[in-house]
Amino acid sequence: MDVGALSQALRDLTNSGNVFFLLMGAILVFSMHAGFAFLEVGSVRKKNQVNALVKILVDWGASTVMYFFIGYFIAYGIRFFSPAQVLLGDDHGYQLIRFFFLLTFAACIPAIISGGIAERAKFWPQFFAGAFFVGFVYPFFESLVWGKTPLLGQPGSWLAKLAGVPFHDFAGSVVVHSLGGWLALPAIILLGPRLKRYVNGKSQVIKVSSIPFLALGSWLLCVGWFGFNVMSAGELTNISALVAVNSLLAMVGGILVALFVSKNDAAFIHNGALAGLIAICSGSDVVHPIGALIIGGIGALIFIKLFEFETEVLKIDDVLGVWPLHGVAGTWGGVACGIFGQKALGGLGGVSLLAQVIGSLAAVVYALVLGFVVYGILKSTVGIRLSEHEEILGADLSIHNIEAYPEEAL
Repeated sequence: MDVGALSQALRDLTNSGNVFFLLMGAILVFSMHAGFAFLEVGSVRKKNQVNALVKILVDWGASTVMYFFIGYFIAYGIRFFSPAQVLLGDDHGYQLIRFFFLLTFAACIPAIISGGIAERAKFWPQFFAGAFFVGFVYPFFESLVWGKTPLLGQPGSWLAKLAGVPFHDFAGSVVVHSLGGWLALPAIILLGPRLKRYVNGKSQVIKVSSIPFLALGSWLLCVGWFGFNVMSAGELTNISALVAVNSLLAMVGGILVALFVSKNDAAFIHNGALAGLIAICSGSDVVHPIGALIIGGIGALIFIKLFEFETEVLKIDDVLGVWPLHGVAGTWGGVACGIFGQKALGGLGGVSLLAQVIGSLAAVVYALVLGFVVYGILKSTVGIRLSEHEEILGADLSIHNIEAYPEEAL
């Protein structure tokens, strides 16, 4: 084999390896959407389980179409209207598989929101709201951090000039989770609490329907998360064992803190693992494993205490606790990267606490403004809440005309 042929063979091997690497990541993160579904199925009452399963699946379908035709272009300036041969190019279609991988991130936005507004939201208004978020709202912020708009996350950006380095969010504590959680908060507030959740100002706990389903959802999310974080490297040659071990230790930190703080509450323990994983996404490539353990533990502590404050003191009926779990723990992850990523704390450096605070707060403001605008318009026009009769009947029968366990009705 001559030098030219050998060089081409090596390029083909590298390109195909990168495509396969991201394909495995996309499949792992796609499996997380089953995790979102079963986490919600276990957390709602039986009369709303079908609705939980259907919402996540159809939101995936709408997200795919919106991100393919609109969102990916807004974020990265790339369209897919060329002939198939052009799309494949000489790199085995790397941009196609990169789209698939990043789609799995984008589609997390409506999946996150779904858990907060469960059991009383109308189907179609949320379907279109989720599609709009994935097609326009999420990709624009994505472009600021990972994409084509030089404002927050790129060398030479405005924030990099101000803080010395750009905003760092390796795997989306802020871009994905914080944005999704803070977008959900306006919807939860505008919807109001479920019927009989608060009676005469007193909290009336509505029990989850299935700890096994809730646990299954958590396990699916935890397994898929290693694709979410590790494959964010983008290419096989950039893979980092540090990211994998940091993800593991942050998850464990979340589990153990939740175990003791919640006094062995099964739902909090399974969600504590997720809080740890959400918090570590931003800095998983730069912090020390001991720092990851601490970040994950604090993420779980934030989730548990804020969920109790949100639901019992503020009387905000956030069914799955998506605001503290994704929104606030995600914001903590962005800030924590600027703390524990410093070389003085064993990290790799190259991060700035100032940049991390500004970037994290930018997501909060952006999501709150757009969330209130979108859901405010929907509420004042088509409405966003089921009628009292429909809510009492349950979303399964009132929307889908079937129960989760039809044979029980015979």
